Amino acid sequence: MRQVKTCAFAALAVICVMLMALGCADLAEDTIQTKVKPQEQKPAVQPALKSAPDGKITYKVTTDRERGVLWEGPLKNKPRSFVGGHSGNKIEMTFTRQTHSVDDEGKTVVEITINALKYLAKVRDKIVLDFDSSREKDRDNPLSKLIGQIYTIELTASGEVSKVIDANDARAAVAGSSISNARAAQLLSTQAITEQHSIPALPAGDNVQLIPGKTWSDIKTFSFGPMGSKSFERIYEIKEIIETDGRRIAVAQMKAVPSTAKAKELYKEQSTGLFSSMFDNTETYTGELRLDLASGQIEKYTEEFRSDWIAVDPLATKQEKEPDMLRMSATRIHRIERID
Repeated sequence: MRQVKTCAFAALAVICVMLMALGCADLAEDTIQTKVKPQEQKPAVQPALKSAPDGKITYKVTTDRERGVLWEGPLKNKPRSFVGGHSGNKIEMTFTRQTHSVDDEGKTVVEITINALKYLAKVRDKIVLDFDSSREKDRDNPLSKLIGQIYTIELTASGEVSKVIDANDARAAVAGSSISNARAAQLLSTQAITEQHSIPALPAGDNVQLIPGKTWSDIKTFSFGPMGSKSFERIYEIKEIIETDGRRIAVAQMKAVPSTAKAKELYKEQSTGLFSSMFDNTETYTGELRLDLASGQIEKYTEEFRSDWIAVDPLATKQEKEPDMLRMSATRIHRIERID
């Protein structure tokens, strides 16, 4: 484990808490689609995100973001001003996707109607917002104005939101000065809509065939503010085609490895992170895609990322059986599943 000088350890702990409270360790993302890798020829199964005009599907999308900073060592050594814990939010949105048109390139114009919403937010383990649109007592919360709102987007054949066509009426409905109004407006931002409705696991390119053993990849970068950035190549592989309820479902597993494609670009940022050199870092990043091969629609997509940073005070290691230790973490879970 990485050790830091004792004289700076207490200050480091307090600063990390301040940065977490300010949201400096939030996960920012950038996804770059890469070409699908060629594979050995096998019996073909056409993939594509097919959307028939007038098609209607209901999904639930869940986004869970959390960041934390914890003191792990003798309590007598913990700085008095250190108040650790976990902060973040979990959002569950149920929506209906109505297809309006599909062009020759496979781009689809769809109308999104918000049916239900849950929003749980916490700061240092204290819940600051707990909203559920199904609860009568939450009907007066400005977030409830999102229910029934409609906006229109454009999807590519590979499942990416290429354009937010119109969300003006929905945004006007939640306009206001309260914190809940601001949170509702944020859910209708272009960035949030793109994240909620994109399926990053689908391969780019025309006439791509999904068959057992097929692989493709893209690159995703996470930025952790003063902790620097990490870039990963997400590698997807079709593991099997299963039969369920008379339908054929392609099951793809995702594993992520550190990417060399953006290594030079990120080197300067990583090496100049304010605190990255003081911590040892580990991360895990996995996911799964389930695609209905008959309809071409997503049945389920999940991905989970977790990163941990640990620093140890060297003097405490010599003096105490249990060393002073500071742990920071960041977690992001994204899930979309068809429910109708």
